[in-house]
Amino acid sequence: MSSNAKARLLKRAAVDILGGMTVNLGIGLPTEVLQYVSPSTPVCLHSENGIAGVGPVLSSEKADRNLIDAGGAYVSCVPGTAFFDSAVSFAIVRSGRLDLSLLGAFQVAANGDLANWKIPGKFSPGMGGAIELAQKARRVGVVMMHTDSKGNPKILSQCNLPLTAAGRVNRIYTDLAVFDVTADGLYLREIADGTSIAALEAVTGTAFHVPDQDLPRF
Repeated sequence: MSSNAKARLLKRAAVDILGGMTVNLGIGLPTEVLQYVSPSTPVCLHSENGIAGVGPVLSSEKADRNLIDAGGAYVSCVPGTAFFDSAVSFAIVRSGRLDLSLLGAFQVAANGDLANWKIPGKFSPGMGGAIELAQKARRVGVVMMHTDSKGNPKILSQCNLPLTAAGRVNRIYTDLAVFDVTADGLYLREIADGTSIAALEAVTGTAFHVPDQDLPRF
């Protein structure tokens, strides 16, 4: 993915982080969404290793080496930042207090199934907090590239990798499009500049609905 496409994807995902939300940004691309959330937006960012009120990522020269997010990045504090142990952190998750969880993925199915923790035959440290975040957040978004490194679709009619959660994804953000997962299947909501419907269909492993009206571009 080019740097322009990546920035476009991250900016688009950040649009759906609204003031007043409590949000968890998963390891990988979702964590990078933070740089496109305006500092003036009153949002509480949660990290499952025990922080509510995560501030911007800092360079190693400026960072407090004891303050990291769940992905190991050096983060900063904002006014009102709170720290707590894992029991409290996951009580927040399990009690449904997250308005939005943005996660990365290896695959997403048309019915909202999510596979993001293991590729058989490759080392995986485990599910981590992903299974809880996907099951308990009020809304779940996936932020990912549209295809894998070999050009294979990551949006499929059915996942063939071990599932993290079944039927929990509400919205999919990729470098090419934004889809909503509905009871009637995938609906295309927005399409990237320079991408055609035909080109999108060629790299998507399942059918999707295209609205009659002109699609917003991002």
